[in-house]
Amino acid sequence: MSPSPAPPPGPAQLRADCERCFGLCCVVPAFAASADFAIDKPAGQACPNLRPDHRCGIHTELRQRGFPGCTVFDCFGAGQQVAQVTFGGRDWRDAPETLPKMAAAFTVLRPLHELLWHLTEALALRPPAELRVELERARAETAALTGGDPARLRAVDVAGHRDRVNPLLSRAGDAARARGGTAGPDRRGAQLLGA
Repeated sequence: MSPSPAPPPGPAQLRADCERCFGLCCVVPAFAASADFAIDKPAGQACPNLRPDHRCGIHTELRQRGFPGCTVFDCFGAGQQVAQVTFGGRDWRDAPETLPKMAAAFTVLRPLHELLWHLTEALALRPPAELRVELERARAETAALTGGDPARLRAVDVAGHRDRVNPLLSRAGDAARARGGTAGPDRRGAQLLGA
């Protein structure tokens, strides 16, 4: 008998817990010198501000030092998922050969965790019963995609999955706005990075 799948993560697991991560958001993405980042940094290379304990050396001065992009980034808990679950707490500094696989896993898990956050929020808007069932199914499917080893994560079609989930999220927002709920204004397509 196969074990039943774990329940989708709750809001607490979808928040960044930097104490349980290895500074992956300071290593995996590339930075381009711009209004958001003071330097160019290639993908997979640690930011020069990342200390050996995986903390930011300028965290309290990020905006003043030219790194406002760091202050608005959210991994939605993907960092600690990669560090503690996918790689079982194995630190890339102690095992540098794991970094490329960690980076690949983070690149998949971060957008999946963001979808989980949006699906959780959509369910909190109290959608109609039929839509609720579809949202719960999509959340369970998304959560199932976040499990597994690095090879399994590399096989996930994130864009395809997002394309299947986004219409449900749009329907949930439309339903909440139609009944005067708390969905807020429709900002589909808006570029809000740094806002």
